[in-house]
Formats: sequence, structure tokens, C-alpha cells
Amino acid sequence: MKLTQEVLRSFTVAKVFRENNDRVNSLSYSANGELLISSSDDDSIVVYDCQSGVQKNTQNSKKYGCDLVKYTHAANAVLHASTKVDDQIRYLSLHDMKYLRYFGGHTRRVVALDMSPIDDTFISGSLDRTVRLWDLRSQSCQGLMSLSGRPVAAFDPEGLVFAAGIDSQHVKLYDLRSYDKGPFSTFPNVNRQLGNTGDWQLLKFSPDGKQIAITSAQGIVLLLDAFSGQELYTFRIAPPANTSSASGIRPSILIDATFTPDSKFLIVGAGDGHIHLFNTKTGALLNQLEGPHPTACRCVAFNPKYMMLASACSVMAFWIPDLNSPAVEPM
Repeated sequence: MKLTQEVLRSFTVAKVFRENNDRVNSLSYSANGELLISSSDDDSIVVYDCQSGVQKNTQNSKKYGCDLVKYTHAANAVLHASTKVDDQIRYLSLHDMKYLRYFGGHTRRVVALDMSPIDDTFISGSLDRTVRLWDLRSQSCQGLMSLSGRPVAAFDPEGLVFAAGIDSQHVKLYDLRSYDKGPFSTFPNVNRQLGNTGDWQLLKFSPDGKQIAITSAQGIVLLLDAFSGQELYTFRIAPPANTSSASGIRPSILIDATFTPDSKFLIVGAGDGHIHLFNTKTGALLNQLEGPHPTACRCVAFNPKYMMLASACSVMAFWIPDLNSPAVEPM
């Protein structure tokens, strides 16, 4: 089945999970697309089988908390940030639910975590205004950059470049082999036309490496050209339902964005629980999916191998194309 605009518009909820007692804060697929893992503010880590649509197992992290869970290149090991006790990053074996290694160095909460697509390197960014490079095989930090503000960071699809968003204004691109020499490209004042967009929450490359998506605390998603830094499109996302401010300041909105594997579409969770589908070539809003989310849809993730979308607030939903839709042609 080919993922077209019509097929994407037809997506419908196939399975709903209501086991979490609090907000799901991150989602990550295994490289083969067969497993999905989530972390939640209720301190639970849940693994789902994407093919059978069932919950496989749950691990609680009551002592340390959990956020930003990420699959490594092994389907039985993940990284996650801590929300309690300390600010270490933890390397967890899902085989026996034991920690393999701890990565200490950040002195405030980790707000960005990304795994290299090609090797055991990973990157982290923290409210301590540092970005650190790590290797799964060593608990020692492999590289450190001090920044002037809150960072967001991510690897490009080839694993040779990483981007860091700084002060919610600038994007800097670094060559992984010579990052200590400084950025090889800088996109300054990215949101100069928008005024205050709030803190950037997420930076993500498209799978083809040609675009960068940035989400902000004011419900704005910026889509940039990854080579020139040109601002391609700006998407404004709905705030949570029944929210208002006497001062006129828009409330902070926690949103997530994910590209489809072909990079043609961007999927964004909204504060009103809807899911927005955008065409990355034209900037057009294709549809707003109405799902089972009573609160802000904080997490969205598209499966890298299968025609499946996951979305979550405290409720987790699996989406697949509506097989009864005229747009969906059987193989």
C-alpha cells in the first residue's frame, strides 16, 4: 500500500489502551517497526507489539522517573532520561529489565535525547545549557558543548551531522567528526517574523534529511529547509480546550511532531486532542483526525516500516488506514 494523501486522511483508530494513570511523555519505535515503547509521567515504561496490537510488558521506574525513552539499535535495549533523584540518562535492558549503564554529567533535567541512526553514539541536551555526546559502551561523556540557553538537538538521518537549537532562536549544524571546531552552518533568528514563540521543545530532521521541524511552547511548528535554513512553512496548532488567559498570553502547549517515512507529510498532535496532518511540500492542512484523546495529544509517532501511527495523551491509540475507504486499494 502506498501512503498517499487520501490514505493518510483515511486513518482510523484500531486499538486504544487506557492503562496509564498520567500523561505519556514520549514514544519510540524499534528499528524494525515491530515494537513501540512509551514512557509516562506515572513512571511506567510500556512495550507494545505493533503487529498484534497488544501490550507486551511494563516496567516501573518509580525511583528515578522516566522521560524521552529511545530505542537503541537493539530491540531489547532503550535509553531514557530521569525525572527524579538525579539527571542521569539510563540504559535499560528490556530482556531482564535491568540497567546496563548510567550516564551522569547533566546537572539539570534532560530535555533532548536522540540516538545516532548509524552507531552507538547518542546526544543529549539539558536545562543546564549543555549538549553532550555519548557512546553506549562508555559511561564517560565523549563531548561537551556549553550553550547560552535551553537546547534542542537531533542527528540527521545519515548520522554525520547533528543540529542544536539554541535560545529558541538559532539553529546550528555540527559535523560529528569535528564539532569541537564549532558549527559549519548557522541559521540565525529563525522565528524573527513570529515574535515570541515560546521555548522550543523539539527539533527533528525529516527522514530524507531535507527538512527540519521545530515545535514551540506556543503551539507553533516551524518547517525549515535543512540546507539553507529557509523558513518553508509555519503551522499554528490549537491550544488545549477550555483554556484562556486574562493577560492575553497564550498558554504553554506541549506538542509533538513526526514525519512519515517518505518525508511527504508531517503529523502534529494538538492541544485539543486532535491530530493535524500537513503536506510538507505545499504546507496544506490535509485533515484533522479526531481520536480518543480527552486532553492534549502530547505524543505522535509514525512507524518506520508499517502503515501505522501511534498517538498519546494519557490514552494510547494505534491508527491504521480505513480498509473500507475508497482511497485504500488492496495490494
